Parts: sequence; structure tokens; C-alpha cells
Amino acid sequence: MRIIIAGGGTGGHIFPAVAIGHALQRMAAGTQLLFVGAKGKMEMEKVPQEGFEIIGLDIAGYNRSNFFKNLLLPFKLLKSRAQAKKILNDFKPDAVVGVGGYASFPVLNAAQGMNVPTLIQEQNSFAGKSNKMLAKKAKAVCVAYDHMERFFPKDKIIFTGNPVRKNISSMSISRAEGQAWLAMNEAKRTILVVGGSLGARSINEAIDAHLEEILAEGVQIVWQTGKPYYEQARRRVASLSDKVKVFEFIREMDYAYAAADIVVSRAGALAIAELCIAGKPVVFVPYPFAAEDHQTSNAMALVEHNAAMMVKDNDARTELVKKIKHLLHDVAMQDIMSKSLRRLAIKDADERIAKKVIEIATK
Repeated sequence: MRIIIAGGGTGGHIFPAVAIGHALQRMAAGTQLLFVGAKGKMEMEKVPQEGFEIIGLDIAGYNRSNFFKNLLLPFKLLKSRAQAKKILNDFKPDAVVGVGGYASFPVLNAAQGMNVPTLIQEQNSFAGKSNKMLAKKAKAVCVAYDHMERFFPKDKIIFTGNPVRKNISSMSISRAEGQAWLAMNEAKRTILVVGGSLGARSINEAIDAHLEEILAEGVQIVWQTGKPYYEQARRRVASLSDKVKVFEFIREMDYAYAAADIVVSRAGALAIAELCIAGKPVVFVPYPFAAEDHQTSNAMALVEHNAAMMVKDNDARTELVKKIKHLLHDVAMQDIMSKSLRRLAIKDADERIAKKVIEIATK
């Protein structure tokens, strides 16, 4: 088989794509894979690190904060579609998988125009415009939330869950091993703060402003800042390095989750899928500028199951630390959250999706 996997932009799109790629190679030996991403985005670095070939398109998304940056968007879309058609003609795939992100639409759109079977992996509880358009001609739409017939033809929907990295889906690391890996104090409760692969300004600023107040609870903090805030956070904790560990990016998230007692996180689909498996009580701060505000929808789906707490992004500076302290003192709520999260966990989403890809590619 020859399969193209298109998309990226953030870890939330890249890691599921990689997980599907690995599952395809396990389940159908000899499968040839080609990833297609957007030039200048993190997939161009992360995908080759996983041993896969990737080609970048000249594409950018709609800029919601600066209208004038969108003036060249129609030309970029035309150029990226021409590039996508060339890639399809050269590689001749048996199927194309779209995982979301800038490169997903032009590649799937071109594939559908050339009658190449396509599959959409919709990660969020609120579908974006691109996937709703592409679903009309797709062979299947793999979803992770209920009630997705609001967005897609019911007969094409397959409930698979969201794929996560293998080291997390098969997590067997103890809390003690996680603490040792981080070189932290196993006796202290640990808060993991993670704002997604690119960081989260509102979360970072809230932690920064209330750091001593949180530490006064007798806890320690593992803080993934993302690149823009890393140096500032590193200087901030210089005298607190025994209580706070700062990382720009944590690749070994299985160890970080294992060490954590409570998590503060954005509400991207990948983070939610991982936290369900890790089963760690969580306070979500959804990114408000995600397309269709899908992170708030994602978070609310868990809040309604007593599996999480939520703070709005613009309230993070004043409310986040209150929620953290409340959760720290409510052991019964921590237990309810952990059990609720684990009930929602799906560990074999990558193989469920790969099975459907193989089916449509070999029909």
C-alpha cells in the first residue's frame, strides 16, 4: 500500500498522524508512507524525527487577528493545491488521510478531485469548516466524540477515539519512576502545567504571577512553557529550582504524566486523549482562538462527565490558581475525576483508524 497522511501545525495534529503511520506499518508490513505538511511548521521537524518522509506545501491558514495577512491567502491556496496535485501524481497513493491543520485541506481536496479514496480524522468535538466540506466526498470520518452527526453524514462516521503516542497508550511508568526521571521530591504533590506544544500565554502568566502562592500549598511544579515564555520562566524560578522544573517542551510526556498528581492544560484533542489514559485530575484552560472555539467544546464534554474542571482563558490570571487550590484540597473530587477520565480512555484509536485506512485503500 501507498498512503499519504496530510496535516500538522501543532503537536495536536502531528502526534496522531505519526501514531496512525506507525499503526499502518505494524498492521500492513511494507506500507509506504508519505507525510505532507506546511513549510515552516513543526511537522517539518517532528515527522522526520519519527523516521518518516515529509514534503512541505506553501500554505498558511486564515489569520483571525490580522485581516491584511489574509490578502495573499487565495493565491497560496491555489499554489498549494497545484503542489498537492503534483505530489499525488508522483506518489500515486491508494488512500489519503487528513488529520487537520493547514496542509490537510489542499491535499484531500486534490485527492478527491482525482478520485483517490480519502479518510478524515476529526479530533475535536466541534468540526471545522474544512472537514465539513471534505466529508461530503470522504469514504469515512473517524471521530472521538458523540453527536458528530451534527457535522458529518451519519453513515460515514466511525467512533475511533483520538490516537496518542505509543509510549502513552501503553503507559506503565509508576509515579516514583516519573518523579525520579524529573529529579523531584516523591513525597510532595506535583502539579504539571502544560500549555500544548507551543505553550500558552494565559496559563504561563497566571503561574508566574502566583508562583509563591501555589508553592505555599507544599507542592512542586513541572512547568512546560513553550518556546516564547521559556527564558522568562527560567529566570523566574532560578531561586526555586528545587521546587519548580521548567521545560520548553517535554518529549517524554509519559514520565511527566506519571509524576503528576494534578494537571493544568489547554483542551486540545490530543491533550484530552492523553489525559484520559493517564487519568490525572485536570483543570482545562481552553485556547479561545481555536477554530470555532473547539477547545471549549472539548473541555465541556469532559466537565459534563465530572472528568475535569475548566477556567476561561480571560479569567486565568485571577481564577486558575483558585481552582488549583480547590482541587488540591478536594481529594474526593480528584478520585471522581480520575475514574471518569479512565472510563473515557481509548488506547487503540491508532489501530482502529489504520484498519479503516487499509479497508478503503484495498477495496
